[in-house]
Amino acid sequence: MKLSPDSPIPAPFVSLGQRVLPEWIDGNDHMNVGFYLRAFDQGFDTTYEALGLGYDLIETRGFSTMTVDTHVSYHRELLLDAPLRITCQLVDCDRKRAHWIQAMYHAEEGYLAATAEWLILFIDMSKRKVGSMPDDIFVQMERVKAAHASLALPVPLGRTISISNRRG
Repeated sequence: MKLSPDSPIPAPFVSLGQRVLPEWIDGNDHMNVGFYLRAFDQGFDTTYEALGLGYDLIETRGFSTMTVDTHVSYHRELLLDAPLRITCQLVDCDRKRAHWIQAMYHAEEGYLAATAEWLILFIDMSKRKVGSMPDDIFVQMERVKAAHASLALPVPLGRTISISNRRG
């Protein structure tokens, strides 16, 4: 359901209803790494729907979003049929970019299974290049940013891969 300009902003957005499917299970009898990204991507659906950023935006306004960078971190395995709860919070944005973090939890047991950090670009589809988001969408994104500003982060942001980059 799309948020109106004066609707309260979910903090964070929450996606429920996904489960670990049999085809997502690998030889280790747990969810395969590739399907985490798929589940995270599907977890964006409720957020994008609320913000009016679905694919219909291409036809109606010539605008879309595309991912330029993603970092997935795995914290605890998920097994067959595990129910998922995915949170989505906006870390920062400007007129051309949005920095999101998602957390995937076992919906019944509550543990953190994985996180995904995203940098998403706003695209002018007539040029297929980065462009500025329309004013009304930017205003809504600023509202989300303000609503999410006080949320705790599920993990530190911007971690890089390194043998010496240990958890403290």
